[in-house]
Amino acid sequence: MSRLNAIRGMNDILPEATPRWQQLENTLRSLMQRYGYSEIRLPVVEPTALFKRAIGEVTDIVEKEMYSFEDRSGEPITLRPEGTAGCVRACLEHGLTHNQSPKLWYTGPMFRYERPQKGRYRQFHQFGVETFGQAGPDMDAELILLTARLWQELGLAESVSLEINSLGELESRAQFRKALVTYLEQFRTQLDDDSQRRLTTNPLRILDSKDRGTQDILKGAPVLSDFLDEDSKQHFSDLCQLLDACGISYRVNSNLVRGLDYYNKTVFEWVTTDLGSQGTVCAGGRYDGLVEQLGGQATPAVGFAIGLERLVLLLEALKPEPAPAMADVFVMAMTPAAVTTVMSLAETLRQGLPTTRIVYNCGGGSFKSQLRKADKSGAQLALLIGDDELAQQQVSIKWLRGDQQEQQCVDLAQALPTLQLVFKRGDEL
Repeated sequence: MSRLNAIRGMNDILPEATPRWQQLENTLRSLMQRYGYSEIRLPVVEPTALFKRAIGEVTDIVEKEMYSFEDRSGEPITLRPEGTAGCVRACLEHGLTHNQSPKLWYTGPMFRYERPQKGRYRQFHQFGVETFGQAGPDMDAELILLTARLWQELGLAESVSLEINSLGELESRAQFRKALVTYLEQFRTQLDDDSQRRLTTNPLRILDSKDRGTQDILKGAPVLSDFLDEDSKQHFSDLCQLLDACGISYRVNSNLVRGLDYYNKTVFEWVTTDLGSQGTVCAGGRYDGLVEQLGGQATPAVGFAIGLERLVLLLEALKPEPAPAMADVFVMAMTPAAVTTVMSLAETLRQGLPTTRIVYNCGGGSFKSQLRKADKSGAQLALLIGDDELAQQQVSIKWLRGDQQEQQCVDLAQALPTLQLVFKRGDEL
């Protein structure tokens, strides 16, 4: 029978990698609590119509990348390709934006069918923040400050840089789009294939093109800032003043856009040069039109999303760390007759040392093989019970790290208080 493997682009996260993920997730969770944001947990599957209405039917995501199918009742459903639409749907369904200004965060897997490459997978994990009811630039600034603090706490502040821009409102952006298309039509045959297709479907996305020839053509293109309405100009100016006052460095990137009409005013990205072509680690922006587009009252909103795989790659590239210890204490039965006593001892220690990692070696083995497992676990010390210790109701304690004293025995009844003293003070026996 042939072996079954994971679906291409949907990867296992193995035990040696999960501590890094846990550290990152714990940092994010702690930061959200300190800023007063609340977690929301959203379904992985949503009605297909939600994403068609939110993202648009002529986008790459909807046309090419969504995992969509009919369930057994014939209902069209989709594995979520992003989190914002589902979060807005939940807010409307449960009245979270009615006379309220919620600040929400979520995390979990997203799904897009695209060519897998490093940092870009078909199942990927995203951390997202969505805020509602606040129209001022101070809300935009808070999200940027929050992400800046995240990079500091992760030790990445020197490895990422902030780019910002303003998209203006729909009317001014429509004028810019018309001028951009008129300019690019002169060079249609010189544009890359994706840009030629986007010229009639989503021309603003051409500004994101990585093709060098297209970027050269764009150097002479109209600039979005020349088309901004006065309110958007003031909003952007106020945001820049807030960032300046808080000591946040940034670069105004006039080519930084979003291809969806519900985005307006502020957009921002944190980028790095340490991940090759996958340089964006966080992308955010204001989307004041989406709540109304999905059937609610007009509601200002702004948020951001972080691709966790890319962030983990960046952490691994810049802050490599040895594999963390799996245990503090490794407990071993050196003879079958000692198994009952050793397992009971392990449970006693877990009860009395609730924050200490106690690992019992299931399956026995020779002294040498068990000691090798104990050392590999990273434990500070090993507890051993063989025939001699069992006869005398004692346990041998062997230090595995540092210049600790040699192996010694204590009475079984004294094992817990002895270890409590060790882990309380961090002293030698």
